[in-house]
Order: sequence, then C-alpha cells, then structure tokens
Amino acid sequence: MDFKGFACVAALALLASTIAIAEEATNEDARDALAKKETDADSAKALEQVFQAAEKSYTLLKKGERQLTYGFDYTLMRDTRLQAVRSGENVYSVLAQSEAQHTFTNSFTFDYGIWDNLTFSMRLPFVAKYDTERDIHAYSLGDISATLRWQPWAAGRGRPVTTLYATLGLPTGDSPYKGNVQDDVSTGNGFYSLGAGANMSYVIDPVVLYGSLGYTYNMKVDDIHQNQYGEELEKVVPGDTVNFAMGMAYALSYDVSLATSYQMAYSFKNKYYFNDRTVEAPEQTSAIMNFSLGLRTSPDYIVNVNAGFGLTEDSPDVLLGVSLPLDIQGLKAQ
Repeated sequence: MDFKGFACVAALALLASTIAIAEEATNEDARDALAKKETDADSAKALEQVFQAAEKSYTLLKKGERQLTYGFDYTLMRDTRLQAVRSGENVYSVLAQSEAQHTFTNSFTFDYGIWDNLTFSMRLPFVAKYDTERDIHAYSLGDISATLRWQPWAAGRGRPVTTLYATLGLPTGDSPYKGNVQDDVSTGNGFYSLGAGANMSYVIDPVVLYGSLGYTYNMKVDDIHQNQYGEELEKVVPGDTVNFAMGMAYALSYDVSLATSYQMAYSFKNKYYFNDRTVEAPEQTSAIMNFSLGLRTSPDYIVNVNAGFGLTEDSPDVLLGVSLPLDIQGLKAQ
C-alpha cells in the first residue's frame, strides 16, 4: 500500500473512532439527562412534606432538628346560654343570653427532635376574644400546651406509621371561673389537663390516609368562690374528653396540595358545685369538617391555609386559619 492509501485508511479509522466516541458521549449525555437528579421533584418526598404541613400533629423530626411554626386561627361561636337564676326561696327562673364570640389566636409552636423517633413540642398562643352581643373583649395569653410524640416502630413500605402522643395543658389563659361572668370573657379553660392517644397514617401514592384517637383527663378546680347570678360557685369538675379524627392529604402537584379531615370530640358531663346545690351540665359533642390548601412557596417552605365549619350546636360555626414555618437564624441544627 502506498502512502496515499495508508493515509486514507488512517483518516477513515480516525473518523470512525471520533464518531464512536461522539456517539458514546451522546448516549452518556442522554442517560444523564434522563437520570433523576437529587434536585428533581420526588413524589413520595413531596407527599410526605404535604402531609406534614397539613397535619402538624403527625410530624416527627430527626434528632437535633428544630422547627418554629407560626399559626393564625379565627373561630366564630354563636350560642344562646341558659342560666338558672334564683329569684326567691327555692324559686328559679331561666335567663336566656345570646352570645357571639369571635376568637383570634396567634400561636407559635416550637418542635425539637430529642431522638429520631421522639419529638417534643410546645405551643404558645396569644388570644384576642370579642363578644359582640355583650360588647366585651379580652386580650391575653392562652393556655400553653406541651406534647411528646413517639414513633415506636420504624416506618416500612406497605404498612402504616403509628405515633403515640402525650399532652399536658396548662391553665395560663384567663380562667372562666375568675372575674365577673357577665362582664368578662375567658381566653383559657381554667384547669390542667392530661391527654394521650395514637395517630396512624398510611401512604397510597399520591394520597396519605390518616386517623387519630385520644383521651383527655381534665382536672377539677377548687376554691373558686365566683359569684354567678346571686350564687357562689365553689368547685368545678370538668368532664373528660374523647376525641377522634380521620382524613386524607392529596398532592395535586409538587407545589399544590389539598387535605380534608373530620374531627369529633365527646365531653362528659361537667359538675358545678355551688354553696347549697350541685348542677350537672349535659354532655357535649363537637364535630368539625376542615379543608386545607398547601402552597409551596420555596423548596423548603409550605404555607397551609384552612377553612372549616361545625356540624353540631357545640361546635364553632366558622373556622379559618393559616400556618407557615419561620426561619430564624440559630434554630436549625448545625
């Protein structure tokens, strides 16, 4: 073979090699382009974040993680209160009093991961309450609560996640058993409470189903000495409460989600001890339907807006709320 023929063969070999390398690079680029990146949207991860944003009570943090959440809630409660008033010796008359209470609550909830499966939470509410029928109002701290949530079993594919919780309620708000019942409104329950229960959730992509069942023991209140329409209230034994909830969260997309829930609470009879008689209030049943919309404003933040309404006479008529995480320097674990 002469020099020209050899050069021609070499040129063809070089061209074939170049084409092969280019084709291999093109195939590699295609595989990289089709491969999932760490920054790409993950449906399971997005669904978990949606669920956590919609239902804070089901969220557990990793060890050392900290989270601060701001919430604003509005409730409207319309009712007609019946009060038996003594008008003579062993003679009582019934007084009907209309109430329309508007309650605005600004709350800050701090969550801290003690372990990967144990989270401590504290909620600090600030309450403004208006009774437009009686033209009275109150502004003060509400009842502070502290909660421990524990996940006894590790999460696994195809089985529900179970979380146990215990809650302590502190009577830090304005008590309904102090002051004048005709001229004051309360911002708290007025008694200590201890609650315990279980939450369960199950993922069926793109839906999370969840439910909870709990029991709250309400402690009695002694040494009240409150004047109520000519009688002295000395002691109150509030009835315990059984609560139940169920619902679902649905991820419409990586940035938008919907959730709906049904919440129900049954409270046993309250007992009121006056100086010469005991009065039992009837049981109360509260049932609420709640709907929420989650909007992702950044990769790490979801703003949750909710609206609901009561289904029984003992429930709030209207509920509105919004919650969002707060990014405060120094809160996040290093």
